Amino acid sequence: MLTDRTLKLAAIGTLAGIFSGLFGVGGGTVIVPLLILWFGYGARMATGTSLAAIILIGILGAAAQGGIYGNVHLATGLLLSIPAIGGVVLGTAIQQRISQRAVSLLFAVLLVVVAIQLIVP
Repeated sequence: MLTDRTLKLAAIGTLAGIFSGLFGVGGGTVIVPLLILWFGYGARMATGTSLAAIILIGILGAAAQGGIYGNVHLATGLLLSIPAIGGVVLGTAIQQRISQRAVSLLFAVLLVVVAIQLIVP
């Protein structure tokens, strides 16, 4: 039987996949807020869970974009991933040292700034 929890997780995963395929995003913009809103996860738990989920989403999305449509520059992607590893380690260390409220506030500010930049040319 499909429970309410399972249906919500399926909806979150589907939205993350759609956003990942359309815009190259999914974890931070879809999974994290919905895990906080629908499941009451703290910012740290939602972020960690999102990172675990985005591994497979990212691999499959990149495979589809590259293999089917030819929209992946693999060398650039790999070069981006090298400093990103250091960024993940640094970002995680910072996140563990500030309050969950501060993490949520910083995330909200980031989303607003990005939204404004997308709207205003």
